[in-house]
Amino acid sequence: MNDSAAERTWVVAAQAGSSQAFGQLVAAHNEALRAFLRRLTRNAAEAEDLAHDTFVFVWRKIARCDPQRPFRAWLFGIAWRKFCQSRRGWRRLLARDTRWAQSRDTVTSDDPGLRLDLTAACAALQLDQRAAILLCLGLDFTHEEAAQALALPLGTVKSHIARGRTKLAGLLGDET
Repeated sequence: MNDSAAERTWVVAAQAGSSQAFGQLVAAHNEALRAFLRRLTRNAAEAEDLAHDTFVFVWRKIARCDPQRPFRAWLFGIAWRKFCQSRRGWRRLLARDTRWAQSRDTVTSDDPGLRLDLTAACAALQLDQRAAILLCLGLDFTHEEAAQALALPLGTVKSHIARGRTKLAGLLGDET
């Protein structure tokens, strides 16, 4: 049985009340979900809380999951929404991140003493763009899965990936 078939079996069993099957789903996605949330929040404790809240919510609402669709996209979509809900005034945060990113746009490859690491460069991306990059490039989500998880149109996710790659390359000094 391949991974997606096993996952569908676990979803159906969890919907029937099997905590063991749900445990399999958690085990399969726990590490990636927590890493995604750590990179979004830039705070390990907050990421742990959000992951816990996500899994509790998913267990309570497992009946809503369509076993024929990718579970991880559904799971990460819930985590994304939990993250957005946790941000009181997240638009202010987005504006602050955007202002910070714009102030960093002056960094060029001509400045040999200053190189941003990938974590700092990702932090300079707009929140939606950062989430799309983390899912697609960091966790090997397809564009379709990321669009489903982030509740964004497919074209928007593709645009976020393209612009995010370009911005990351510029911030990291790779002008090729």
